[in-house]
Amino acid sequence: PDWASLTLGVFVCQACSLLHRSIPHISRVKSVQDTWDASEVELMAAMGNNAAKAKYEQKVPAFYYRPTHTDCKLLREQWIRAKYERNEFEFIEKQEPYSAGYREGFLWKRGRDNGQFLSRKFILSEREGALKYFNKQDARDPKAVMKIETLNATFQPAKIGNPCGLQITYLKDNSTRNIFVYHSDAKEMVDWFNAIRAARFHYLQVAFPGASDEELVPKLTRNFMKEGFMEKTGPKHTEGFKKRWFTMDDRRLMYFKDPLDAYARGEVFIGSKENSYTVLAGLPPSTQGYHWNNGITIVTPDRKFLFACETEAEQRDWIAAFQRVINRPMRPQEYAG
Repeated sequence: PDWASLTLGVFVCQACSLLHRSIPHISRVKSVQDTWDASEVELMAAMGNNAAKAKYEQKVPAFYYRPTHTDCKLLREQWIRAKYERNEFEFIEKQEPYSAGYREGFLWKRGRDNGQFLSRKFILSEREGALKYFNKQDARDPKAVMKIETLNATFQPAKIGNPCGLQITYLKDNSTRNIFVYHSDAKEMVDWFNAIRAARFHYLQVAFPGASDEELVPKLTRNFMKEGFMEKTGPKHTEGFKKRWFTMDDRRLMYFKDPLDAYARGEVFIGSKENSYTVLAGLPPSTQGYHWNNGITIVTPDRKFLFACETEAEQRDWIAAFQRVINRPMRPQEYAG
């Protein structure tokens, strides 16, 4: 790393150095290329990254999301603030907002039909095994009940158009339902995210009693493998190609008319090569009606699915994403889905 926090005694990468600058009362950042005096060198030698980790991360819950350099700014900044500003992982009582097994509050939720964000009351209850939201403040019955069993949450600031934008998905009648929420307070939004992860963690501990934390943590929430626009045609391959927003969520390839639609227009299950699934660059020679020239053909046991990408780079990225899934053997429970 090219940067260091003089006050915390840790070396940081450039991306994190920018986030450390946002908490100047806690962290004073300096380049390793600058001139250092003896007392500054001594402080770095006395602390260092390993000792700092042992101090500031001593009680991080297993379910708590530890962001990487690829995560959105919100998650990375709140991780730094949780560690160094709020000392959340030194004092367990500070973890109550996401560890209590129950959380309620108001989030701005996007309306399914009109696209307006309105304040809605949300309740997450591990005891009831659900996340619920209510359309009216005094409503007795929830507008939706999302079972923790199928719940997922992923930050989508660019897609939602808000730095704290969170996409929550769950299964309703075996179809994926999306809801889009945000909160103006960054800590509040990350606390909701980690509360959902905690609920999922405790649900999975009961569902898989022999599983280790290391096995369960990757299952708590997941980011989508790939998203973006492609063109698609229907099963007869004679209809014109239509532009759709595609989301690759594990083995489910879903397509939407608009990226913020509540329900997918359709889903394609992507199995494994052992089950005769393959992905090919290009389209069959007789194909017509596409506007974008970078074709992809997915061959399944039942039929061929034809897609077209705007650029070669997008085509390469989509093929790589499909190939990763197809190369992975199917788990027994995936056959039921």
